[in-house]
Order: sequence, then structure tokens, then C-alpha cells
Amino acid sequence: MKICFNQATTMKNSNLEKDLRFCEQYGYELIEIRLDKLRDYLKNHTVEELAEFFKNNRIKPYAFNALEFITFRDEAGYKQIKDDLKFLCEVGEKINCKKIVVVPTFDIGAYTKSQIKDESIRVLNELADTAENYGVKLAYEFVGYPNCSVNTFGQTYEIVKSLNRNSVGMVLDCFHFHAMGSRIEDLQAADPDKIFIFHIDDAEDLPIGALRDDKRLWPGEGVIDLDLILKTLKEIGYDEMVSVELFRPEYWDWEIEDAIRVGKEKTEKIVGKYFEIE
Repeated sequence: MKICFNQATTMKNSNLEKDLRFCEQYGYELIEIRLDKLRDYLKNHTVEELAEFFKNNRIKPYAFNALEFITFRDEAGYKQIKDDLKFLCEVGEKINCKKIVVVPTFDIGAYTKSQIKDESIRVLNELADTAENYGVKLAYEFVGYPNCSVNTFGQTYEIVKSLNRNSVGMVLDCFHFHAMGSRIEDLQAADPDKIFIFHIDDAEDLPIGALRDDKRLWPGEGVIDLDLILKTLKEIGYDEMVSVELFRPEYWDWEIEDAIRVGKEKTEKIVGKYFEIE
């Protein structure tokens, strides 16, 4: 299992250069690059400089995170999604980053689950038509909030399976899996090839539907049954990567190096019980 760093973990005070330097220092294999951090980097650097860094260092780019609120958009909003997709695909082609996280929309009103599924499939198909031209895959990430249109593992997996496209899979995030009470039985029945990205994190002890990102904790410090999730992933044959992703404001105020070091240590301690760490 390769250990990956998601830039949300140091989102407030860090940047792509700092995250890359410390991730390389502490032995991360992979990084998920945030779209906003990439744009900031490119104000003073070129894509070619970024490609050269990855060429000369151990750490490699795994995914861009994220195109947000891709469904139920007006014409201008959807055009922005498509423009951002093309931008990320073009950068990804130069730095060999071949996955993009895409996120469903919140607060959509009284659409049925069937309508949400149809809209998700329509949009994912359209975006995948573009992404495939660059060899890029899309990872649909459910968000474990009651007001997110796609908020459980089972709902997301049904969309991805119905779409039945090799370039479209999903994100399994432990926090979101726990937050809306996703069923472990759905993960047990899943095809591991449809899980493109695995986010690890933990959470405070709040009821279903009450958790928000600021209640995330380092892996092993909360109430999520990470052992069961990891054991299940091993049983179904998933062993590609695990990315530490937290949005906790308290951690954003840490020294960047400390947050990146602790994230690696906490993740390895939990994941290492079930997988060999590369």
C-alpha cells in the first residue's frame, strides 16, 4: 500500500512547494494536488518545473482534488467545470497525474434518488468523454452530509456500476463512509477496481448526519472503525494507495512539517496492521 498526502491536511498556511518538500522528506510515495494550490503554484512557476520536480524525486502525483459540485449546474457553472477539467487534464498530461476527484452538488432541492442517479451518470459520461482523451480517470466522491445529493458508499457505487465505464470510479473516504452510516456490506460486495482513491481519517463521536469536516481527527484517534474498513479492503483485494486527508482547522495551525510527519506516522500505524507499506 502506497502512502499518499492530501493537501487539505495543511490547507490554511501551506502551499504546493512546501507540501512537496516535506512529503519527500518523510517518505510519502504520492500526493493529491489541490486545484487551488496548483493555481497558486503556477503564478510563479511553470508546469515544466513541476514535472521536473517529480522526475527527480521519489514522490509522484496521484490525483487532482477536486472538481466540486459537478451536477445540477447552470450553464455558466457547468462551463467552468469543463474548463477546469481541461486545464487539469492538460497539466496532468505533463506531470503524469491521471486521476481527478469529482464531487456531487449539495442543496439541490426535491430531486429523487433516481433523478440524482440519472444526472450523475449524464455528467460523468460527458466529463469522461473529455478525460479519456488524455488518459485521465474520474473518481466520484460522495460526501457524508445530509444535504449532499450523493452521500453514501452504496449510492455512489450503484451510480458507478450502472455507468460501467473503465475511466469512472469512486473515492472511499473513511470519514464520509462513517458520517452518513454507509453499510460495510456494500463495501464487502464491491469490485476493488472501482475504488480509485482511498482517503483515511477519523472522527469525533457525533450522531449520523451531524459530523462536518472540522470534526475530523488523525487516523486512530476517533471512533471510526478503521480496522473493519481496512480488513474489508484487504479481503476484497484493494491494496493500491491510502491518502491522509483532514480538514481540521486545529491541524492547519500546526507547523507544516509536523502535520505532514504526524499524518504519515498515524497512517502507517493503522494501515500497517493489514497491509505492507511500500
